[in-house]
Amino acid sequence: MKKRNYITLIVLLASAAVVLFAYACSSPKSEQVRPVKISDGEIDPGAWGKAYPTEYELWKKTEEPTPAGKSKYKKGFDADRITYDKLSEFPYMALLFNGWGFGIEYNEPRGHMFMLRDQLDVDPARVKAGGVCLSCKTPYAPKLQNDMAVNYYKTPYKEVLAQIPEKHRTLGVACVDCHDNKDMSLKISRGFTLIAALKDMGVDPQKLTRQEMRSVICAQCHVTYSIPKDQDMHSVGLFFPWQGSKWGGITIENIIQKLRSDPSYAEWKQSVTGFKLAFIRHPEFEMLTNNSVHWKAGASCADCHMPYTKVGVNKVSNHRIMSPLKNDMKPCMQCHTESAEWLRDQVIAIQDRTVSMMVRSGYATATAAKLFEMANKAQESGKKIDMTLYNKAKDYYEEAFYRCVFVGAENSVGFHNPTESMRILGDATAFAMKAEGVLRQALAKAGVDVPVKVDLELHKYLDSRGEKKLKGNPAFEFKDPSGVQYRM
Repeated sequence: MKKRNYITLIVLLASAAVVLFAYACSSPKSEQVRPVKISDGEIDPGAWGKAYPTEYELWKKTEEPTPAGKSKYKKGFDADRITYDKLSEFPYMALLFNGWGFGIEYNEPRGHMFMLRDQLDVDPARVKAGGVCLSCKTPYAPKLQNDMAVNYYKTPYKEVLAQIPEKHRTLGVACVDCHDNKDMSLKISRGFTLIAALKDMGVDPQKLTRQEMRSVICAQCHVTYSIPKDQDMHSVGLFFPWQGSKWGGITIENIIQKLRSDPSYAEWKQSVTGFKLAFIRHPEFEMLTNNSVHWKAGASCADCHMPYTKVGVNKVSNHRIMSPLKNDMKPCMQCHTESAEWLRDQVIAIQDRTVSMMVRSGYATATAAKLFEMANKAQESGKKIDMTLYNKAKDYYEEAFYRCVFVGAENSVGFHNPTESMRILGDATAFAMKAEGVLRQALAKAGVDVPVKVDLELHKYLDSRGEKKLKGNPAFEFKDPSGVQYRM
């Protein structure tokens, strides 16, 4: 009997040891965040962070530099806080944009934390449109637009900025921009732009799936937009030119048709040609959703730019929003079985081809612009230019200009939709060459001797920017597949 009790005791002690050992070596349980009530209309991210500290800490990391050398074309900013100047990298843009703010300073974007800070630092010409320029930059935009109505758009930028509480005057995108404060569900906050644009395409925002919302939320800002002007060139509104397009097919053709349909959409005057033009800004959503491979496969913006990550024992969507290139291709490897190096090489190959075509179309469009300058000077000197030919060339030129700008402003350098990017740039080059051919015919008819190679005078447009030129940027060298060497 004693022997049996002894054996039982040994078994119990051994079992206890196993349990204690397993407990000691196991991962700690996730600490439950205490329920925190987030007030309606609460904008301060710190208040949201008390309930969701992991996501909050990741969001704050958008202020940190990304590792250097991981992205060939979208460098962002490094530890030295260098801002990369697109006009120095692609000088044809300095010529095409000469006449307004983008021709003075046009930089590569940095992290989301810098959205409003960068706007305060950029050349003042970039915010001459008024308070409307804050629409994507501050979480206070919906309230300002609601309270001020049309005055929100046209009131001087600094006057509208002054209405934001001082502690938040440099606050960029925040939790309230994307989430409902009660259940953290995704919520459209920019109803005054996005909801109207969706309805114009026959899309009911209430019927979008969660996966669709994970892209649509980004479409509140990562889209192109137009700022209509009154007769005094004051801003009177803000809209996305999606009219005539459809869900999954917002085409460059329909965007151009809309922008050219009303003179009030012409926001600026191009110095080289003298034409009043509209403009196209960062159309990431339009490019991705227009029948691209990833969109057709059901991928969302968040799948690639906010992939799930493990922080301690917590699995969360990574709120340190960045390019997969800068995240070691981890988002891509959720679906693709190839190595990170192989995947990166594919991305860079697509971007190299896109830049090659973009440079060709950009310089072709710039050449046409200089020929318009030549034609205008010929008219001023008394020579008679055939206006039928001139107007035909202008039509071709605008088609080229908007296409060239569309891809240049889209922040994936073609990757979001490689086939569409190449199609658009090919058409841009074709339209630019048509414009050049017609203009040469008009100039020859007027007795103007046109050189075979047109001098673009690029340094003139770069140097005219004054202090804003070449902000710490090394010379940019590029050799396209045909062997043409560019040094900017």
